[in-house]
Amino acid sequence: MVRKRLADSSIVLPWERRGGLFRRLGLSRARPLLVTLSVVLLFVVIGVREHQNAGIRATQASLLVVRQALDRYRADHGGRCPGELTELEKGNYIHRVPTDAWGRPFDLACPGRFEAASYELSSAGPDGEPGGLDRIE
Repeated sequence: MVRKRLADSSIVLPWERRGGLFRRLGLSRARPLLVTLSVVLLFVVIGVREHQNAGIRATQASLLVVRQALDRYRADHGGRCPGELTELEKGNYIHRVPTDAWGRPFDLACPGRFEAASYELSSAGPDGEPGGLDRIE
């Protein structure tokens, strides 16, 4: 009496035969290339996002410097806001008026929309549209 081998009775899935799906499609040599391209694409996406986030952080730091100069100006002038940010430079409250990370000047609204005794200082953000959804305040 002949016994069947145990290997013959095991279950084999279709893609496990003849070297797998990549080999059946003729892509066995393309696998390292696809993996490399995927890794490079991942690094590019992360780099672009980090570059944009770095611009936002730099703009927030510049806004803080201008806000401190505006507060000193308002303290010296009885709560009055300057007409333009260049007055801060002329009055030696700030060395030079900074721009946002994309090279555009900041927007100053005095009195503010929500508080009449305050001001609003903002940047148009990465897209450059004033009042857009990505503005930085």
